[in-house]
Amino acid sequence: MNWDIVKGNWKQFKGKVKARWGKLTDDELETVAGKREELAGHIQERYGVTKDEAEQQIKEFEKKLDREKH
Repeated sequence: MNWDIVKGNWKQFKGKVKARWGKLTDDELETVAGKREELAGHIQERYGVTKDEAEQQIKEFEKKLDREKH
């Protein structure tokens, strides 16, 4: 998944991110604004997971979105 595209279309992706990680606040999602590293950091904080776990969750999310496109 190309995160430059995500940044450019953040308003569209934000709802999908919120559906996947419902504990993230609207303010946190505004801070993320399509930045993968920011998303990983907020997932770590909000869900109490390691960096590796947050990265794995994002990878799974990316795969799901890629499957939805096809």
